[in-house]
Amino acid sequence: MIEVNNVYKSFDKPVLKGVSTVFETGKTNLIIGQSGSGKTVLMKSVVGIHSVDEGHILYDGRDITQMKRKDRILLRREVGMLFQGSALFDSMTILENVMFPLEMFSYDSYEERRKRAVFCLERVELGHALNLYPSEISGGMQKRAAIARAIVLNPKYLFCDEPNSGLDPKTSLLIDRLIQEITHEFNITTIVNTHDMNSVMEIGENIVFINKGEKSWSGTKDDIFTSDCEPLNDFVFASNLYKELRQAHAYFHKND
Repeated sequence: MIEVNNVYKSFDKPVLKGVSTVFETGKTNLIIGQSGSGKTVLMKSVVGIHSVDEGHILYDGRDITQMKRKDRILLRREVGMLFQGSALFDSMTILENVMFPLEMFSYDSYEERRKRAVFCLERVELGHALNLYPSEISGGMQKRAAIARAIVLNPKYLFCDEPNSGLDPKTSLLIDRLIQEITHEFNITTIVNTHDMNSVMEIGENIVFINKGEKSWSGTKDDIFTSDCEPLNDFVFASNLYKELRQAHAYFHKND
């Protein structure tokens, strides 16, 4: 579990204004909001990329805002990162890419590192692509390879920044479900920063809505349909499709 307590962050002007929330273990926790709302700054603050001006961020009771550098390095071994553009190394094979974090943070032998990397690649159904290079596989396969790399250190915490960026809807759905499956399977505290409403409705087990630097709402994907938070409704139901879904949801619940 990661707890965010009264966090403030400014860059010339306030970006986060006293945000408090909890990201639950074993669930897909989504941060959503309009561009410029502060959701990306919140995620980067939780990861430790940004230092906060005020407030506390606790990883299972350990306050990252109070940690010394050596303790942050130790914590980093418990964190997996899935970057927006996959961020694979072009000059390395898929297997070498996934082994890379192990070479940085593990004291295991080469054979042990290779075995772990192969296991993770097989888990994301890329066991056949070990010796291929990123340029030789599709964008969806690159994202799956990036997921394998993110979980190779068996992290307690997984951060995903716009994981479906640049992917077609079908592949996006596969990536969403893979992230959720891995979260449940390994009991990870997963945080996903996204603007993709399909992801929200598919895997939103714990959703935090950031609006103008503040947490305006939190709940599940089902709670969205009965929310009275106007900024959230304006954001989620901007599409006619989701307006119709909300109307259908209200109709069926009324007639249960």
